[in-house]
Amino acid sequence: MLPESVARTGDAACEQAEAVRRCRFCRAPLTESFADLGMTPPANAYLRFEELSRMEPFYPLHAYVCAGCLLVQLDAFQTPDEIFGDYAYFSSYSETWLDHAARFAAQAIERFALGPDSRIVEIASNDGYLLQYFQRRGVPVLGVEPAANVAAVAAAKGIPTLVRFFGVETARALAARGQQADLLIANNVLAHVPDLNDFVAGLAVALKPSGVLSLEFPHLLQLIRNVQFDTIYHEHFSYLSLQAVERVLAAHGLVVADAEALPTHGGSLRVIARHRAASGPIGQRVAGLRAREREAGLADLATYRGFAERVKAVKRELLAFLIEAKTVGKSIVGYGAAAKGNTLLNYCGVGGDFLDYVVDASPHKQGRFLPGTHIPIHHPDCVRATRPDYLLILPWNLEREIVARMAHIRDWGGRFVLPIPTVRVEP
Repeated sequence: MLPESVARTGDAACEQAEAVRRCRFCRAPLTESFADLGMTPPANAYLRFEELSRMEPFYPLHAYVCAGCLLVQLDAFQTPDEIFGDYAYFSSYSETWLDHAARFAAQAIERFALGPDSRIVEIASNDGYLLQYFQRRGVPVLGVEPAANVAAVAAAKGIPTLVRFFGVETARALAARGQQADLLIANNVLAHVPDLNDFVAGLAVALKPSGVLSLEFPHLLQLIRNVQFDTIYHEHFSYLSLQAVERVLAAHGLVVADAEALPTHGGSLRVIARHRAASGPIGQRVAGLRAREREAGLADLATYRGFAERVKAVKRELLAFLIEAKTVGKSIVGYGAAAKGNTLLNYCGVGGDFLDYVVDASPHKQGRFLPGTHIPIHHPDCVRATRPDYLLILPWNLEREIVARMAHIRDWGGRFVLPIPTVRVEP
């Protein structure tokens, strides 16, 4: 008989072996690393001054790729309640994003013949940034938003908003009330759900038999091609390709009818899907995007295995630029207290020794501090007052908007810096 201590050790080893990390979609074991960004705090956990001296939670930020279904994903370390209980992101503070929403609303109304007898439901409707444009055209809308503080802003605009997380249970409640959607929208939320199967099963329930589902999500193809590792953070549980999304939708009776590449968020996809029983011809753009993904190697594990070294090269290049600039006495501030910026700064080890402060247009972030680095967040007017030599644009996907808004830095010779996919200094 084994000694008790040895037996206990053996039991623990067996338990650990049984606790295999598994794919959130197909449940295959996850053993293939995609990018290990070390230990970082939650990207949207902005701090108040009185919280700076308290212990701050850090979690592994390690993305894996499933060898079975090729879904890139993170482990879940926080519950949805912890992430979205007091959410700091309000969509309406980006003019670029509002313009995108207005264009989509106009196109959807015409394309799907939506009117007063239609119903539009948006999952993760945030502060009403999108539904307001449908409502102005007389189309009935309903938002489903888990963050109560954000939903309150939408409600104040007169946009009916249900404050709860979405999944099969919520979808069944909507169906029981006769609130299934003619157009069901889930923009930039599919990546945010830890229980992917429950969420997509809920989409199928919430969609009318003849309804249309519209999804938008950052495209994994662009993440890999342009080394957009800073879009990896804890509330983004999945990183999506068309091939992966088609598999997930098909498992729940939904078929992709059309797909379109978009410039938003550094490169996104808009996918139009229907119930399998109601699906008609598949648009030619779907086949074209499938081919682009195959040509880029997204069906080959070697493509995913090679990503980590490219991430390290970006880190070294950014640090080299910052070190050289500070060595010769240049001042640097950041623009945009964005979640992607927090991933970049924490992974690269960039704190107040490099950036004097960060500015952001959102009053919900001003006066707080970035998670991990504790860099203070100020109003954009501070840039004019301190006249920095460089303005590091952290939400690089909004480059055009930010450069136009902050063009006055050129008055004193200030220059813009873009960190991704390589360091680029613009006059």
